[in-house]
Amino acid sequence: MEIREERQDDLSVVRLVNEKVFGRLQEADIVDKLRRSCSDLLSLVAVTKDRVVGHILFSPATIESDDHVMRGMGLAPLAVLPEYRRQGIGSKLVQEGLRILRSASCPFVIVVGHPDYYHRFGFETASKYSVRSQWKDVPDEAFMVLIVDPSMIHRMSGVARYRSEFDEAV
Repeated sequence: MEIREERQDDLSVVRLVNEKVFGRLQEADIVDKLRRSCSDLLSLVAVTKDRVVGHILFSPATIESDDHVMRGMGLAPLAVLPEYRRQGIGSKLVQEGLRILRSASCPFVIVVGHPDYYHRFGFETASKYSVRSQWKDVPDEAFMVLIVDPSMIHRMSGVARYRSEFDEAV
């Protein structure tokens, strides 16, 4: 299995992977809209036997307080085809994405997801740092942050926001 950056010829297959995994069009539509509107994406695919079987996207996100805005990344979506789950593919996608973001000096990554899954990568409940989701109905334990740059912890507070393209999926 290979983890690599998404290429132009992967786009239609990535769309199908997201549609199949989520059982609806919203996540695939968001990915397509982000590709058109945002140049600062990190989009990775997992390929096995020349087949794209997984996808992860990181897009710009902010944490906003009264006196500052901190820029980092948001993880969403993460999709692995059902027949390839429980083989570590999702974990490898997350790990490679985080490795790339660390090397790019990204200060934080936010995610909405299952705590048992994301805690293994170092994500913590965001409220521990007085960071809350822009979406009021996200359970506290499901909204997490990974602090990549510990020197920024003192500035970690406020409302975390994904790009506006995500608002339609909530």
